[in-house]
Amino acid sequence: MPRLVVIGRDGKQRELNVEPNLSVMEAIRDAGVDGIFALCGGVCSCATCHVHVDPEFANLLPPMSPDEDALLASNRARDQRSRLSCQIRFDESLSGLRLTVAQEEP
Repeated sequence: MPRLVVIGRDGKQRELNVEPNLSVMEAIRDAGVDGIFALCGGVCSCATCHVHVDPEFANLLPPMSPDEDALLASNRARDQRSRLSCQIRFDESLSGLRLTVAQEEP
């Protein structure tokens, strides 16, 4: 089963076995990792599933959509590794994906 490595807001690292075709947000939320609220349910309208993707995996992800980019544009915690986890479909090619849940905006 594909594996996802998540560092929560509390700094604790967790390794999750993820069913293929779930979004990364669904996998993190269902595992109860601290900091993923997913208020919109994964439809790219709230940015409460903001994560920072390990640079090693950045090129494996699909390009950011204009909607995702717009939601992150005003987020002060955004950096070049920022993504919305609801917009990343998890599959075998991403096994080992490592990411950190973004801190709340200051």
